[in-house]
Amino acid sequence: MSVVLPDAPWRHRPGLDNLLTALDAAGGKARYVGGAVRDGLLGLAVNDLDIATTLAPQDVLDRLKAAEIKAVPTGIDHGTITAVIAGWPVEITTLRRDVSTDGRRATIAYTDDWREDAARRDFTINALYADPLSGEITDYFGGVADLEARRLRFIGEADARIAEDHLRILRYFRFLARYGGDELDNMAYAACVAAANSLMALSRERIADELLKLLGVAAPIHALRLMVDGGILTPVLPEVDCAGIDRLERLIAREAAAGLAPSALRRLAALLPPDAARADLVGARLKLSNKARKRLTTALEAGLGDMPIRALAWHIGVEGAIDRLLLDADANLSPLSALDDWTPPKLPIGGGALIARGLPPGPDVAKALNVVQDMWVAEGFPDGARVDAIADQTVSKFQRARQ
Repeated sequence: MSVVLPDAPWRHRPGLDNLLTALDAAGGKARYVGGAVRDGLLGLAVNDLDIATTLAPQDVLDRLKAAEIKAVPTGIDHGTITAVIAGWPVEITTLRRDVSTDGRRATIAYTDDWREDAARRDFTINALYADPLSGEITDYFGGVADLEARRLRFIGEADARIAEDHLRILRYFRFLARYGGDELDNMAYAACVAAANSLMALSRERIADELLKLLGVAAPIHALRLMVDGGILTPVLPEVDCAGIDRLERLIAREAAAGLAPSALRRLAALLPPDAARADLVGARLKLSNKARKRLTTALEAGLGDMPIRALAWHIGVEGAIDRLLLDADANLSPLSALDDWTPPKLPIGGGALIARGLPPGPDVAKALNVVQDMWVAEGFPDGARVDAIADQTVSKFQRARQ
């Protein structure tokens, strides 16, 4: 009996039928592949949609243009074009085979052989294709059975597949965290351990991207413990140790208790030693964005710990306050409710209002405004008459000091 991809709301998204028609899915030229197939078979939410096609990249571009579908040549050198339908990106990639590999990048050639395309993929569960119209699954390497058994297997020999692309080490543990069960492929694990030093040859951006994807998985602890035990991260992230795994495990429990979705950056902060300066160095090494580095260091900075949660959020942002509270294993979670649907307000008075009250223009204005601000925050952000009273009181204090 053939395996069929269950019907699901994502298969009826606006614009998808038009895209499939443009790619001649009815003629067998396009199939779903990758995560949408895996997650669809498991009944999980599908967020990303990938399509494999026998059409050449330029043909894909021409067909999308003719169908008035927005097309972005995001990875056209490697055969990938992103179609945008109703604001939803769909990656379309021409079938490929590897001509040569060096562990960091592959030289590819296009093919119209579906099995050849499947054979270059890393894991059996990643080489499943689904007919977009019938939902029928094409499975060359036993991926459906592996998926049902929650078993993660490389296609072919693990050490050979890792030698082709060193990033597959990190992908192995991400897929293990998301799809793996209790059964560990000891030969695959040993191959990852033996090749761990090869991660140093990868760009830090690729390492960071894969690590954050792993940390965003609902339950990454088992996979991360295996990585630490095997020294997988030591060549590129020696800061991560068993203590970091323990901190992360506590954080994940607190996220669940607070009803909050996983945050990869918050989890990275837990994984690292509780030292903002070291975290910033790690962020720089991983070439995280300035915004991501700032969040990482803010989460681990000391101070402001005795402030009410809204006062803390006003100073460092709501996101930063949530991170701080969750990362403090001893802190009560109940204050988090004060941040629900709360936006930090702006101080409803400026330096001009203090000058109008008789404070001479000059450095004292800025100093006085800071005093007003501190009292306003400490009192829970009052407005109206109370802000005026704080301003009057502060101006009087500064005027007396000048006498």
